[in-house]
Amino acid sequence: MRQLFMSIAVAATMAITGCGQSEAPPAATAPVAAPAAAEKIVDEHSYSQPDKVRITDIALDLALDFDKKVISGSATYTLDWVDKGATALVLDTRALSIAKAEEQKADGSWAPLQFKLAAADKTLGSALTIQTPNRPTKVRVTYATSPDASGLQWLAPAMTEGGKQPFMFSQSQQIHARSWVPLQDTPQVRFTYSAHVRSPADVMVLMSADNDPNAARDGDYSFKMPQRIPSYLLAIAAGDLVFKPISARSGVWAEPAMVDKAAHEFEDTEKMIETAEQIYGPYRWGRYDLLVLPPSFPYGGMENPRLTFATPTVIVGDKSLVSLVAHELAHSWSGNLVTFATDKDAWLNEGITTYVQSRITEKLYGRDVADMEEVIDRDELKTEFATLAPDLQRLSLKPGTLADPDDQSSATVYTKGAWFMEYLEQKFGRGVFDPWLRGYFDHFAFQSITTQQFRDYLESTLLRNNPGKVTMQEIDQWLYEPGIPADAPKIESRRFATVNAGSIAWQGSGKLPDKSVTGEWSTQEWVHFLEGMPATLKPEQLEQLDAAYKFTGTPNGEIAMRWYPLAERSGYVAAREEMGKFLARVGRRKLIIPIYKALVATPDGLAFAEQVFAQAKPATHPITAGTIEQVIAEGKAKLAAAPPPAPAAAPAAGANADANAAAATKPDPAAH
Repeated sequence: MRQLFMSIAVAATMAITGCGQSEAPPAATAPVAAPAAAEKIVDEHSYSQPDKVRITDIALDLALDFDKKVISGSATYTLDWVDKGATALVLDTRALSIAKAEEQKADGSWAPLQFKLAAADKTLGSALTIQTPNRPTKVRVTYATSPDASGLQWLAPAMTEGGKQPFMFSQSQQIHARSWVPLQDTPQVRFTYSAHVRSPADVMVLMSADNDPNAARDGDYSFKMPQRIPSYLLAIAAGDLVFKPISARSGVWAEPAMVDKAAHEFEDTEKMIETAEQIYGPYRWGRYDLLVLPPSFPYGGMENPRLTFATPTVIVGDKSLVSLVAHELAHSWSGNLVTFATDKDAWLNEGITTYVQSRITEKLYGRDVADMEEVIDRDELKTEFATLAPDLQRLSLKPGTLADPDDQSSATVYTKGAWFMEYLEQKFGRGVFDPWLRGYFDHFAFQSITTQQFRDYLESTLLRNNPGKVTMQEIDQWLYEPGIPADAPKIESRRFATVNAGSIAWQGSGKLPDKSVTGEWSTQEWVHFLEGMPATLKPEQLEQLDAAYKFTGTPNGEIAMRWYPLAERSGYVAAREEMGKFLARVGRRKLIIPIYKALVATPDGLAFAEQVFAQAKPATHPITAGTIEQVIAEGKAKLAAAPPPAPAAAPAAGANADANAAAATKPDPAAH
């Protein structure tokens, strides 16, 4: 998942740099034994017991009921009994109604099995234990979802772009697949799947599988996913969807009113695929299509194989935010192909993917754009690490650190992980490191691995074949210690130097940068400009900025998420009306949670936040709604516990964004 951005319009004319180095290729690597074979992998967020039995295939037979907001049907599992003495199949569920469990007998008939659904845990849901004394090859569970399933959102027609047909979509990551399919909801279990889905005849159904661009919309659909995937990549969507091709193997699904805009915005997708293939090997998933979801989608993107789910908030008309596509595409190698085995190792997905994304960005749009994005990411990491518990700053988390995988530190898993990969690249040179990383993807293809396995492979290949470059002590500092090592590679942005000069001059003199300069600024430069502001400004300063740059009402979510909190902290009430419209329209957590956090800091803002959320909640995704409710509750508690603060003096001119950073929220954990 990712929520990054880049300016293609500006970057398209830039020279490509840093990709043509001519180091000698690495020496042939010694064969690597199956790593960490004795390592016992424990997933704290799953009840399943993959050391006893593993699902190898799921056959779904489902019906969608938009009126009841329920998916009902059955899941048939093909099982591999790892432990020949095991007599139970334990599945993860959340708020599912289980009708029956059955085993397939030798003659093909089905016989009932005893089962028990345990009491629900708030985070993990309920364990479904099925007694299987005969250790059958196939087990079938008949079930129905709850209308409030955490991994599904049902939208009435009025909540969609077209306003004529309902919409439904899933979000399975991190552990929400269990809310719409009973299964082993752990990334260490990979399976193929097929599905037969029935829906109203006027609804198009898609899944993270072999979607046919020419499929008839008839209410009866079949799917196959022949490659083995983990549960969090199981996905479904249904609504008034049409297709527009980008290339022979890529295209866009969206509502009719959105599809042309989306196809134009994402027209470089095929170039991104080809660029990634040149460095990291062939794309192994067949098609790569994108589905543009309604604005209530809680994340920037979700890398569901063959069908990336994308937020419409990146479609702003100038291609300035489409690095999201590069990130989700990069997951086709890092994450979907080679997957983290538990949430404690999430950096293996997101950190390596963010690094690969940066390489795609640099190759296509220039080093300047990649530099700006990395500086923004590292500024966010600095902000988050200022208050983040050290235990969450490690790439490889210790057992018991993470109560809920949705609370993962995005700065750690995305930015620190990518920084570590850049560290390795600089130590070994691209001529060595690129083939090594491609070999890593090949070696672990369609496997789920731990940080220890990554470490073992790194030591026995890259380090062994290139002695004297990096020590294992240095590697372990990145993997197992909090913070960022002192010798981490530094980065500066040439274009941000101009932004900084303009910002400092304005804060000192009140004179805004000349339009001849700001007229060429990309989204990244505007983001950096706003992030360089003090925590608060005088209302007349906000008025000056707004009059010049029209920040209030901006369609660009990356700017809105930084402008509205600054306006709220500074008492700039003129932004309230458009702020409320933005919060009511957009459900992407990264973009709206910083605004809610700024609002709930004052009694007046809290009241406004509650009013806006009450209006927006019917169209808000359950994951997002839960986060907003938590922010509001925490705001109420803080206001109740402390007297109103005394009026603060205006910050000194030129005050840095450190104060601003302290008031900002940490980045969304699922920045995909």
